[in-house]
Amino acid sequence: MKLGWYIARLRSMGPAELLHRLDEKRRKIVSRGRDEGWERYPASALRPVFPGLRAVVNAARPAARAAIADAAVKTLAGHFAALGQEWPKRDPANLFPPDLWRLDPVTGRFWPGPETYAFDIDFRHDGSLGDVKYVWEINRLQFLPPLAAHLLLEGDDRSRIAIEAAIDSWHGANPPFRAAGWASGIEVALRAISLMVMLDLVADRLNEKTIQQAGEILAASAHWLPRFPSLHSSANNHRVAELAGEYLLGVALGTDGRSARDDLVAEVRKQILADGSGAEQSPTYAAFTAEMILLSALAARMADEPFPLAAYERLSAFADFVDWLGPETGFGDDDEGRVLTSGNEPHYAQSVGSAIRGFLRQPRNPAVPDDFRSLFFGWPSAPADPPRGLKTFAEGGLSVWHGEIGGQQIDLTFDHGPLGYLSIAAHGHADALSLTLTIDGRPVLVDPGTYLYGSGGIWRDWFRSTPAHNTLNIAGESQSIMSGKFNWSHKATTTLVASDPPPNWNLRGRHDGYQRRFGVVHERMVTLGAESIDVTDRLLGGTQVCEIVFQLAPELATRHEGAVVTIYDDDRPLLKIVLPSDEITISRGGSGPEVGWISPRFGIKIPANRVVWHGNVGKEGVITRFLPTERME
Repeated sequence: MKLGWYIARLRSMGPAELLHRLDEKRRKIVSRGRDEGWERYPASALRPVFPGLRAVVNAARPAARAAIADAAVKTLAGHFAALGQEWPKRDPANLFPPDLWRLDPVTGRFWPGPETYAFDIDFRHDGSLGDVKYVWEINRLQFLPPLAAHLLLEGDDRSRIAIEAAIDSWHGANPPFRAAGWASGIEVALRAISLMVMLDLVADRLNEKTIQQAGEILAASAHWLPRFPSLHSSANNHRVAELAGEYLLGVALGTDGRSARDDLVAEVRKQILADGSGAEQSPTYAAFTAEMILLSALAARMADEPFPLAAYERLSAFADFVDWLGPETGFGDDDEGRVLTSGNEPHYAQSVGSAIRGFLRQPRNPAVPDDFRSLFFGWPSAPADPPRGLKTFAEGGLSVWHGEIGGQQIDLTFDHGPLGYLSIAAHGHADALSLTLTIDGRPVLVDPGTYLYGSGGIWRDWFRSTPAHNTLNIAGESQSIMSGKFNWSHKATTTLVASDPPPNWNLRGRHDGYQRRFGVVHERMVTLGAESIDVTDRLLGGTQVCEIVFQLAPELATRHEGAVVTIYDDDRPLLKIVLPSDEITISRGGSGPEVGWISPRFGIKIPANRVVWHGNVGKEGVITRFLPTERME
């Protein structure tokens, strides 16, 4: 497994990256012993990164105050939840025992602690301890900013005591370059951001020991980040986090952060495409990237050194993209990464879009309810009409239609984009030419989700496979071939061949993912009819026995009569799917992934009906018709 991963990874690297990896290995060896220990990182006087933040929090509206109080109360009661899991409840009198930072809440086992050099921890291949993401999540210390805001607003001394206890515990259990919290740059950066925000809110209320410990953590983080950058095939959202951390630490420590700032601005244009979509082919990862950029832009504006207009234009384009996408649609990986958060956020991308509108003083509708993020960036300036009609995001490879059929609001997406970003396409799924569909805001055809990363095993492979998505597959094979949990050895190339405009719009895309193995190219045409949406699937170059899959939302039921499957929400018929023939199977749940599962959020999977048509497909094609039922008043 480990050897295979290295071979697959090497295949995705060019000569420059190979040299970089060798030098990175050398630097990690040199850092052992030399860069460890708090004595190397004395705390220095810290400057405010977000001056005026206290005044903004003190002016929080009632809904935001309530969200802050709720988050603080949970932390003070010993609760922590993330990635679909509840950590074991802790005694409020001992909220932060040293082993908390090593605990995997799923397996109950402990990852290596301060006795282990961070770069010796095999978090990629050794799944015996669980998924390192759970350990990393609590080590981000993202519960500290809401706790600090609660202390500022309510003067609750329990919050001050908890902040001091958390920093003291983390400092003692995680000396520099030891334990899992120092193994990845994105974790180093996000933790530093949590500390800087917390200090800007309540530094004057904390004891000297806490200020010193926080300063040492920030100094060690500033040393770490420029020495082990995520470059070449790894230069995705991790690189944005590292640069944001470097730049903001430069502000806090009074050092020269211009290089990190310039590199961060350059990443805006790489990772948020001109049409507003995310290069990583995941709306939530794009939102994560946008939020890190937005927070850095806020610090730059407060320092009277605003980012270039082009960066704001890309952020605004992303806000447009998520407005078109809507709150119920996602695709690609989603590990629920956040920068500023008070807890679970079901519509994260929309919240970041609203924050961008607030920062740029632009209108937006529908507005996201007040959340912790809105305190920093403000609220949209005015309502705006929701998007309607057909929109194609040509660079990102997604077409979205919002319209009506039979008196019902229909929202449709058609994916004709690339697999993912850079040579490994780490967070993309093999979902070329897949569809999603909502009716009156009710998800019907859905993306299957993510479930797990490192500890996912066959489930990790399933949820990013072609058979899990609403498209055609041949012999249960994916269009692109996996070569690791975050890597692909062969990537399908997808093209939008034609796009005819409304009112009777027509979209036609194709991909070559099956050409080398089966000698055919899959082409899919999606057409708006008078009272239907028609989907035509063809194979150019030959005929194959195929499956066409429709993964339903978990709450929906089905009835199957001949070639027609009717979808029900309770007893209300939502949609009729007229398939090419009656060779249909409907499955739900079971011991294996291929019989009907979705993952509504990281770490959780639930059974859901999966409708599969089986049959021959050739150049003549087969047609599937979607007939939304009339709304019954």
